[in-house]
Amino acid sequence: MNQYHYLEIEFGTPEYDQAISLRDKILRKPLKLEFSEDQIAEEYNQIHFGCFDQHYNLLACLSYQVKEGGTLKMRQVAVDDSLQNKGIGSAVVKFTEQWAKYKNYKKIILHARDTAVTFYLKLHYIQNGKPFTEVGILHYAMEKIL
Repeated sequence: MNQYHYLEIEFGTPEYDQAISLRDKILRKPLKLEFSEDQIAEEYNQIHFGCFDQHYNLLACLSYQVKEGGTLKMRQVAVDDSLQNKGIGSAVVKFTEQWAKYKNYKKIILHARDTAVTFYLKLHYIQNGKPFTEVGILHYAMEKIL
């Protein structure tokens, strides 16, 4: 994984636009969803990260919403479909967990699609409660104490 660069992405930059494009391709289009201007505007205060190759092409991304009590909510984790199941998603999550610890956050929460639960269990996240439907698909609340 040394050929990859993990960076915080500023809202409104070309790198952020790459993240929106990747998230749209991987997470939104398969569900026939589109980003609204309001949804994008709400991300201004969120923290965005990307995994880039040596040419600074975006390979994976995720965002965090800051919650109360030292908690972050992980959202919109996307890995380019040609690179899924190669460890890049795990690497970007681990990188951001280390960043969160450094910044003194205490816990990460998330809503995992049913197809992603195993991914998060391998990263030591714990399932909480019963499944629920979000954006038309089954999700599970999960968390990890840092």
